[in-house]
Amino acid sequence: MSNNTITNVKSTKHFVTTYYPLVLVINGTLLNVLILIILYRSTFRNTKKQPIIHYMRAIAIFDIFMLYRWNLDHYLSCKHGFRLLTYSIATCKIFGFLNYFAGQSSAWLRVFMCFDRYVSASHLCRPWCSREKGVLIIISCIIILVALFNFHFFIFACFYRLNGIIDPNAQLYQIYPLWDNINLGVYNCIPFILMVIFNSGVIYYLIKRRRVRMIQQSQIQHRAISITLVITTFLFLIMTIPATIVAAFFATTPPTNLAKILDSILYTYHITSFPLYFITFKEFRWEFIKMITCKNNNRRIVPAQVAIAIARIPNQL
Repeated sequence: MSNNTITNVKSTKHFVTTYYPLVLVINGTLLNVLILIILYRSTFRNTKKQPIIHYMRAIAIFDIFMLYRWNLDHYLSCKHGFRLLTYSIATCKIFGFLNYFAGQSSAWLRVFMCFDRYVSASHLCRPWCSREKGVLIIISCIIILVALFNFHFFIFACFYRLNGIIDPNAQLYQIYPLWDNINLGVYNCIPFILMVIFNSGVIYYLIKRRRVRMIQQSQIQHRAISITLVITTFLFLIMTIPATIVAAFFATTPPTNLAKILDSILYTYHITSFPLYFITFKEFRWEFIKMITCKNNNRRIVPAQVAIAIARIPNQL
């Protein structure tokens, strides 16, 4: 291989590892905001009948937060030569906390979304945990517990060394790679196992009760959401676990190109909700198409109706 070819390959790798994280931040933010906009439209506002929408909204919010952690640091370190994790004590604590809080919250929200589908498929009557109030309590508990689990970043993490450099570890104990090892279990392994168990149960009950009209007549189709969750679980396995294993057991400073590429694959997972919902979720797809096409049509139809009504007034008089 010639020197020019090697140089071109290296420059291509550098370009990808530098700018792809920025593309993820921009596109991921836009797509997840679009999910929120669609899920707050009229079709999905009746959350008493479809409380799973609360999970989908919360996941979209935390998937946005996910893109502003190490993913953004990859771009800033390669392009501008600094990292938010070591830029100041404040950013060190905030982004150190966010690096784990956002991912773990997103993963456990997905777990309980699968649990909600399992409970709905296995019970004729909806239990309290699948009702709107129960879902909101579960989401609040997940956020609070995960925040408390990682709150030590605000208390112990980040200090100035004698040479003036910020150390993201704690003076009392070594956060990294200890918390990366813990994160492998809390963010990846345990959620994945639970998602597989709950999705297997959903598939079993869907096959068992596939002829029951109650499932088919649901406003948010039970089967469509269940298929979405199965695909999401599979993508969770192949896209997030490799990067977390590398971070836990093979981390280097600075990170290797392989680690950055695996990280980019991990963060790509958190922008896949929109295409997944669009492909597998009929109501979501219709609402997105209506949002794009029907607004302009409404603006044209309404003035025409008003004009017809005004024209009829003299005849009525």
